[in-house]
Amino acid sequence: MKTIALLSLLVSVVPLAAQEPEKATEKKAIEGEQALQPNQKAFLNLPEENRREFAKHLNEALRLFQEKRVFETLEELDKVEKIFADSPELYNLRGNCYVEMRAFDKALAQFEKAKTYSKDNLNFDFNIAEIHFVTKDWKKALELLDAFLKKLPPQQLALARLVEFKKLLCMNKLGMKNEVAILAEKYDYLDDSPYYYYAKAALAYDKKDAVGAEEWLGRAARIFQNPQILAPWQDTLVEYGYIKGIIGDETAPE
Repeated sequence: MKTIALLSLLVSVVPLAAQEPEKATEKKAIEGEQALQPNQKAFLNLPEENRREFAKHLNEALRLFQEKRVFETLEELDKVEKIFADSPELYNLRGNCYVEMRAFDKALAQFEKAKTYSKDNLNFDFNIAEIHFVTKDWKKALELLDAFLKKLPPQQLALARLVEFKKLLCMNKLGMKNEVAILAEKYDYLDDSPYYYYAKAALAYDKKDAVGAEEWLGRAARIFQNPQILAPWQDTLVEYGYIKGIIGDETAPE
């Protein structure tokens, strides 16, 4: 399960033109204030020193997490929480730490808490759906992935294809064979994503044809040579159980 990039808590305000009338400036300032979430207003009301300390510790936590120093990240996040506890970024990053530790129940609780402070944040929606996917709650995962896909902007094609692939795998576990067959043929080899090849590989794995599946994955690797493109697709097969990960998986086929 890949982690989602952190979003900035602070709302940037575009400087108004110097010649703008004073009343219009005041009106825009009020509108900007009304657009802020309650937790964002609370943050901006903190003393400047506290805001700087918050940013310092949050940035340090992110740096440590990127270096896979998970326990040190958690310690830094405790400092962040003492300064300002209503930050969705705090709980999102803590959730990602628990994902690294495979403590999925704790991760889910953190992602859901992050969601309470930023209800329209699709990153948090995806993280919550992913938790249900990796814990093999196929019905709930399918429901959440489908809802996420409907809200995803059309320009995010790469993520949309990956979500559709995850839906295909959930449907397969739920015995929805007709739907799986239709979804597997939705895109062809001309598509700008590895979907076609990974869908074929998944169907081959399902038929106990590991050699055929590896051939499809090999074709994907030859066409999409950037490992960062294939990594989330490969991780999906690991979490699903078709491929053994580094830590191993007794449910995966030999």
